[in-house]
Amino acid sequence: MTITHVGVVGCGLMGAGIAEISARAGLDVRIVVSSPSAAERARHRCTASLDRALRKGKLTSPERDAALDRLTFTTDLNELADRQIVFEAVPEDEQAKLQIFEQLDKAVPDPEAILASVTSAIPIMRLGRATTRPERVVGAHFFNPVTTLTLVEVVASLATADSTVERLTEVLVGPLGRQVIRAQDRSGFVVNALLIPYLLAAVRMVESGLAAPGDIDRGMTLGCNHPMGPLALADLIGLDVVEAVGQSMFEEFREPLYAPPPMLLRMVEGGRLGRKSGRGFFEYG
Repeated sequence: MTITHVGVVGCGLMGAGIAEISARAGLDVRIVVSSPSAAERARHRCTASLDRALRKGKLTSPERDAALDRLTFTTDLNELADRQIVFEAVPEDEQAKLQIFEQLDKAVPDPEAILASVTSAIPIMRLGRATTRPERVVGAHFFNPVTTLTLVEVVASLATADSTVERLTEVLVGPLGRQVIRAQDRSGFVVNALLIPYLLAAVRMVESGLAAPGDIDRGMTLGCNHPMGPLALADLIGLDVVEAVGQSMFEEFREPLYAPPPMLLRMVEGGRLGRKSGRGFFEYG
């Protein structure tokens, strides 16, 4: 069955990006947010992103208008009843995600509908157990910014059906134009299992006074030819997300290298989340 109707729960950076690439691919997209004011913010975020793509010549004015027409916004999960696939893209909080999956299990009655989480680290088996159909629950870990980075980690739990993975991969590789890698259902999957210890090591270097943030980042960009230093990358990802992913991985493996250092915890508690708050390890206008 060809997937034409997509649902997205949450419209932050990740949810908005998934909604945009789906709409640009010709799919009918319905976005669920928490309140009418959040719906207005979501509509503005999607419109602004499409307008940027138009200015950069990545799409034409008719294509921009058509993509906007394919986006609808609601605060009612029950309006996802006709969706063939739903991407859950709420913040990286396990209890919040479990609650969403429990509600989606009732709101999306089609037993063949795919329920995909955009989680960065939470094991898919835990999310699947919140439903009566864990065979249709799968991980689809996109990367920020979704409109630029084409990688998606597809994560199947022990309960996920092969047909679910196949259908998800078809829509990701086909209309959405993504590059897919498979990952086992372990906290952190492939990319974050490598990336998060690296980012946390950079934070510990700042915390210990070994080097300043700017020098650490210059060391990695100039010395290792990385396109971005670890602390600027942490700011881009969001320090709250880095903390949440590290904590999830530490709880699973009990390895010290995954534990968020106190400096990171204090920065998150103080609202210094990186680019999205205007200040993290660096300041942003």
